[in-house]
Amino acid sequence: MEDCIFCKITRKEIPAETVYEDDKVIAIKDINPQAPVHVLIIPKEHYDSILTVPAGNCIISDMHMVANRLALKFGIVDSGFRLVNNCGEDGGQTVDHIHYHLLGGRELTWPPG
Repeated sequence: MEDCIFCKITRKEIPAETVYEDDKVIAIKDINPQAPVHVLIIPKEHYDSILTVPAGNCIISDMHMVANRLALKFGIVDSGFRLVNNCGEDGGQTVDHIHYHLLGGRELTWPPG
């Protein structure tokens, strides 16, 4: 999508602090971190939300594998972490491009908001 900020990041039109990248997924540090570790895991192919990923597509699995790798990389496996997907306006989604927030490095409370 032309105006999607995450698509622009994946195309390198907007700079971001990349912590992981492969042919399907990019992970960047959040510019407004809510925890010591706050990484956005973004598929390079545009999907508006988790609801628009076609059946049989492996991108969700790919994103989960990246989350596992990053949790190891940032040393938050043993202490715990949160993997969040916001879907729709009431769910807190502010960018219409599926992504996960990987948060950790401190005790996370519940409910979050």
